[in-house]
Amino acid sequence: MADFHSPLESRAFFDTVGLFATGVCVITARGAAGPHGMTANAVTSLSRDPMLIIACVSKRAQMSEYLSTTGARFTINILRDEQMAISNHFAGRSDEGESPSFRFVEWDGGPRIEGVLAAVGCDVHECLPGGDHLMVIGRVVCLHQGIEPHKPLLYFKSRYHDLTGGLNRAAPAREDLGDDPQLFWDPWES
Repeated sequence: MADFHSPLESRAFFDTVGLFATGVCVITARGAAGPHGMTANAVTSLSRDPMLIIACVSKRAQMSEYLSTTGARFTINILRDEQMAISNHFAGRSDEGESPSFRFVEWDGGPRIEGVLAAVGCDVHECLPGGDHLMVIGRVVCLHQGIEPHKPLLYFKSRYHDLTGGLNRAAPAREDLGDDPQLFWDPWES
């Protein structure tokens, strides 16, 4: 029989939500000092007509400041299976203290990370409070699909995975990020 936690506990919630496998994205926007990004996995399509997408951002994350204005432009960069280092970088934890090699490409959606699996450029349509997060609804303004093969970076049970089952590496731990994480941590919360 399955283990049910009663009363409900925050850790049990995160462990349960962590059983929902997701893709890994980096949300990018233009800040005062240039492009800014944060790793996220709470991203989902909302509507085809009009084309809308949701990204959830911690109210504590600096990105929430950039996205809290209607009309602000941002890009959801969907990472490839070999872009784990980019995910870690924008989560505030680069491997061995070095930044991975990447560059931003300007397009109609704002700053996009070159070489990603896919990207969705958006204008902020609406921001709704959701507990300690903002639900940012983006109106899609442009789409990008990267070159084949299309192999996404996946996240499941606090670890990175790929479709082949060959990748099974730990993702950044919450305690490694300090007091101001740039990452939406719901299923990754420790």
